[in-house]
This record gives sequence, C-alpha cells and structure tokens, in this order.
Amino acid sequence: MQKQKLSNLIAGTMNWGVWGKKLSETDMAKRIEFCLENNISTFDHADLYGGYTTEAEFGQAFTASKIDRKSVQFVTKCGIQSLSENRPTSTKHYNYSCQHITQSVENSLKNLQTDYLDVLLLHRPSPLLNAHEVADTIFELIRDGKVLEFGLSNFSPLQAELLREKIKVEYNQIQFSATNSDAMINGSLDYMQSNHVQAMAWNPLGSTFKSDDEKSIRVKAIVEKLAMKYNVSAEVILFAWIQKHPANILPIFGTTDFDRIKNLSKSSEVDLNTEDWFAVWEANLGRKVD
Repeated sequence: MQKQKLSNLIAGTMNWGVWGKKLSETDMAKRIEFCLENNISTFDHADLYGGYTTEAEFGQAFTASKIDRKSVQFVTKCGIQSLSENRPTSTKHYNYSCQHITQSVENSLKNLQTDYLDVLLLHRPSPLLNAHEVADTIFELIRDGKVLEFGLSNFSPLQAELLREKIKVEYNQIQFSATNSDAMINGSLDYMQSNHVQAMAWNPLGSTFKSDDEKSIRVKAIVEKLAMKYNVSAEVILFAWIQKHPANILPIFGTTDFDRIKNLSKSSEVDLNTEDWFAVWEANLGRKVD
C-alpha cells in the first residue's frame, strides 16, 4: 500500500464518542464526509478514546459512508493502559511490549474496519520502553503491510532519539499552541526539523479561550485584533500562527461543529506577516523578545 500525505489539518476524534458529543453512526459519517469536502482527509484516533470504544464506532460510520479508504488517512495511538471496564487493568500504566503493540494494532484494524493503519504512534513515553523490542515489532508490522508509517506522541528529543537510532520515526505529536510554545524553545521542534520528523500539534487553541490567566488574556486580545485585520476568526489566527512555523506543523482540531470545521479549513490560506506572528509570541511571553 502506498503511503499518502496527511492533510494540513487533522480531525481529532477523541470527543466524537462517549467522552464528548456521543455522535450517532449517521452523525459520524456526515462529519467524515464534511471533513473530506473541506480538504481534511486525516483522522486522529487512539485506542483508549471513549474507554476503548470510539475507534469501533468511527469504523462502523466510515464503512457505512461508503467513502473510498484510499481517500482518507487513519492515525492511531497505542500504549496507554487506562482503567476501564473494557480492560482488565488495576493500575494505569504504559505497555510497549511486542505482544501489546501487535494486539493493539490488530484491535485498531478490526475496530476501524481497515486492512492498514496509515500511521501508528506510541501514545506517551514509558520508562520501561525497550527500544529494540519496539523497533523489531514495528518492522514486522510495516513488513506485513499493517502499518505504513511509525511515529511518537509526547516524546522529548532524547526519548525520540532512542527509537530513531533503530527505526525510522516519521511523526511526533506534541502539545503546541500560542499559549504553550515550549517546544519552540526547548529544542523539540529544532530536533524534528533536523531529523525530518513531522510535527503534529494537539490542543492547538491552547488555553486562549478556556482560561482567565494573564497569558491567555494577552494572547486572546492580540489574536482578536489580528482576526479583524485579516478578516477571519480568532481561531483561524491561532491555527495560522502554528502553521507559519517552518516545522510545517499539522494542527489537530477537536471540534465536531460543521461551521467551525469549515472555518478552520481556511487557516492554511492565512499568511501572518512576521511582525504579527511575533506579536502573538510577545503576548505569550509577556515581554518583548530578547
């Protein structure tokens, strides 16, 4: 199976099921179709979403939609063993044994009703992760055509390097936004650019509209001002700010609202000028840049 390029924006499915909107099969199918109509073809999953139920609900909706599998890309994550009635787990932990990764992939393939995963990510780093065992397992899954590309989620540069020495790491999904830009200054994004690791950003809106702390208030004020200047919404400005970074970061959005999805799909068309980009960062820092 030939690898496909991921879309510039990625639809996050965490809130599609019981953890959020509790969408019906029909409603999920409509949103998959709507995303495609707006050039969003990549869908982000994790086995544990919805207490290990959302993947299967999405898979049923996707199959019902009759959309060509080759027109979409499925990203999923494994490794977190959370307390759930669907798992015999007494202590939350991370498991990256060959057996667990392999079984997780098989479960995701079954749940998503597909023959392959476009991207498999390890959900969070574990102090017990055996890089040799993980690499050997991923090699087999790629060889068998069950996984096309491999990546990480929430891994630091040093943690990523442990695996990258043994197997090609294509992605790292990190928290990044105008209110949480640590990855831009702690070496994470520099590392990814230097080693050709594609960055994805979860929580791209950050705390801008959720918190009344001083940083969020400052960022909200400047993005609302820029929204008027560029004639777009404040959300689009926040996404455009992320997309201007040379790491070519792919934001993952969580909304299921049709209007917001359509609105966000326009973010890659907005090119913030350099001073406006720095104005947002200045609001984050609470001071002028050094």
